[in-house]
Amino acid sequence: MSAGVPTAVSRAAFALTGVPARTARRLSARTRTVVYRAGLTDGRSVVIKLYAATARRNAFTESAAIRAVAGHVPVPALIGHGHVPGHEATALVTADLGPLTLGRVMRSGRISDERALKDLAGLLGRLHRAPVRSWVPHRPLHEQVTSLGRRCPPSSLDRIAPALAAIADAVHTVPVWCHGDLHGDNVVIAHPRAIRHLVDFTDAAAGPRESDVAQTLVMTDALSTLRARTITDAYPVALDDHLLGAWAVFHTLRSWAHSSPGGDRALWARRLDDLSRRTPHLFRTRRPERTR
Repeated sequence: MSAGVPTAVSRAAFALTGVPARTARRLSARTRTVVYRAGLTDGRSVVIKLYAATARRNAFTESAAIRAVAGHVPVPALIGHGHVPGHEATALVTADLGPLTLGRVMRSGRISDERALKDLAGLLGRLHRAPVRSWVPHRPLHEQVTSLGRRCPPSSLDRIAPALAAIADAVHTVPVWCHGDLHGDNVVIAHPRAIRHLVDFTDAAAGPRESDVAQTLVMTDALSTLRARTITDAYPVALDDHLLGAWAVFHTLRSWAHSSPGGDRALWARRLDDLSRRTPHLFRTRRPERTR
């Protein structure tokens, strides 16, 4: 093993590419996934994502999602996936497209916020055209609500009961491939043609298109009427505005439930309160008790 290269990364690189890793730098870490940029001894740079054995999705499901949508939206080339020898983890190896993300160029001022939102909408539209096969994983609403209920008090779910009812009633929606976490930092811009590539299909599954668009609205802080319209106008298919609003409420509460106590949680609480003022019909209003 090269000095400074974690054992799991070294074993994943050699097992899945046939070439040892010379360097490794951690790019991100979540509860059940860790991502590294690794330099191989043959000169290639790759991205290695390690999934914990307890992860709901793993390298096999993510590689299947990437292959399924590759004909409709730019994605990184798959190099290999499988179990890491000597570990319970699985690993996904993809080509390294470089460090430049849509979020980075937007924050630097090189492209406008409006342009970035339109790019995201266009990528979502292309992704949602990919065919959904019978094997594509689904995540039913009751499962999502149960998961959310483990992280927040019953009163929080009761507060958004009208939004949950609107989502549950929309049984006619045709499922599409949903990315599940599309924002500027999950879009890599590859030179020289500056092609936008979708990355990180950890949460990819079949679901309503309004859910995926709403998730992007929430994660890009585009819930105001003007910013939301920038995305929905650039999205190639008409959306159900009521359902879109309901999913925005759900995803905002979920972001609040997963936020860290302190400033981050206060931020999401303010956004949820703002949504309750903007779309009161999607919230349960507390009525004052009447006294004799």
